[in-house]
Amino acid sequence: IYPATEGMPQKQLRRIMKQVIDTYGDKIEETLPPALRERWRLIPLSEAIRQVHFPDDSVDVELLNAQRSPGHRRLIFEELFFLELALALKRQGTLEEKRGIAYHGEGKLQEKLRRLLPYRLTAAQERVLEEIRQDMRQPHPMNRLLQGDVGSGKTIVALFALLTAIESGYQAAIMAPTEILAEQHYLTLYPYLEQLGYPMALLTSNVRGTRREALLSAIARGEIALVIGTHALIQEDVRFARLGFVVIDEQHRFGVLQRASLMQKGYHPDVLVMTATPIPRTLAMTVYGDLDVSVIDQLPPGRQPITTRVFYEKQRERAYQLVRSEVEAGRQAYLVYPLVEESEKLELKAATEMATRLQQETFPQFSIGLLHGRMRSEEKEAVMRAFAAGEIDILVSTTVIEVGIDIPNASVMLIEHAERFGLAQLHQLRGRVGRGPHRSYCLLLAHYPMSEEARQRLRVMVESQDGFYIAERDLEIRGPGEFMGTRQSGLPELKLADLVRHQQLLQEARQAAFSLVREDPKLQSYPLLRAVVQRDWLPRVSLIEVG
Repeated sequence: IYPATEGMPQKQLRRIMKQVIDTYGDKIEETLPPALRERWRLIPLSEAIRQVHFPDDSVDVELLNAQRSPGHRRLIFEELFFLELALALKRQGTLEEKRGIAYHGEGKLQEKLRRLLPYRLTAAQERVLEEIRQDMRQPHPMNRLLQGDVGSGKTIVALFALLTAIESGYQAAIMAPTEILAEQHYLTLYPYLEQLGYPMALLTSNVRGTRREALLSAIARGEIALVIGTHALIQEDVRFARLGFVVIDEQHRFGVLQRASLMQKGYHPDVLVMTATPIPRTLAMTVYGDLDVSVIDQLPPGRQPITTRVFYEKQRERAYQLVRSEVEAGRQAYLVYPLVEESEKLELKAATEMATRLQQETFPQFSIGLLHGRMRSEEKEAVMRAFAAGEIDILVSTTVIEVGIDIPNASVMLIEHAERFGLAQLHQLRGRVGRGPHRSYCLLLAHYPMSEEARQRLRVMVESQDGFYIAERDLEIRGPGEFMGTRQSGLPELKLADLVRHQQLLQEARQAAFSLVREDPKLQSYPLLRAVVQRDWLPRVSLIEVG
């Protein structure tokens, strides 16, 4: 069992461990209450420690080696249970500290909106909407993460939710990471708000001078029911009369302080955080400790499936031919490159140079636009508008289009050096096509040499369009630390448990911890649990931030 330790042979280490366990094994204090152990079929702690270190013949060797023996299960469950217990207590404290708005509207605006929609909500949208409604009736602020794949209809769900606040006389705000996305939300929602008879406004850095002043004073007087904007919403001079509902779109693009400063413009408003980056549910609940999680796991009917294919350098011309035939048929195309400038070190083709070459040599008959991260936001906006208006046939772009606007006429995307992109990024990019009535294609142009991981990523892209399946596979390929990136940084180190491999146990541990805190919010009947969680776990989860 034990790795060799410098200066101490393994035999000697085993002898010492055996002596320790024989002497003190029975004195190990049991940390979990008997009812909880019985409910989740867990062996006592002392037995688990003895079994893991010195298993007898009755324990299956394969289970031991795979860390799936009853002893391992008990130790892993305990670690995850204390992590979730700390999160549950932290959250309980948050709920007690903050009094929010309990909404009890009649839902008349929602009924009117249903009649205006040209389609019916999916079962998944209805389910999520009910979860949000239940939350909004509570006297403490809602903090909910809404996950849904690209195109699953999150924005309309957000509209239904914020109408509850508007009907009760409150204002609502939607904050988006880019001006073009804020503008798209505005254009999507404006026809509905107008027909319902409620004024709404768009506030971005482009709104200046007397127009801005007039808008700010209308917001401060409570005359504007819904304000959609970018970071411009959190500037000091933006004041709301009664901000009761906040939607934050693609929240990983905002810093914690930016999110907090929008919330502070109301009195503990309800907060709905939306993301199209799928994270397996149990993991999301742990990583975004204080957020409830709702998932729209169904796409509206009529979404076109996207055919995904891998091409290699020698097949480049075939990929170009597919792009050519789509554009000749009146559609538009994205060509995505991973870097802005030539980098000899990485041998990547720069978008700038490629745009020129493609225009001159490959697609001389089509108009080609260029979009990259170094452009000023006004320049980016102008290019995207021209593309949306059909003035550009092929848009050569770096990954700045990941979170972008709807171009229903774009039916093909070619991704250069696809082996260098992560799975989540590839899936987000692919979601830019297939938004109209046309059959769509995602062409992954890969280059050798490539790692086994890169090969696996391309395989997953070809076999599935389900964002949640892709997120699960991404986790398997990369492990949680890599997968979560900076979001993982607030999570405490775990000794035995693995948030990816042990998702089933994580779910059980969460259920056990949260129901215990519901029954006994201060853990008064469980002094030992309280002592352990306060000493070892609460300080470690204090870094996990509210979304």
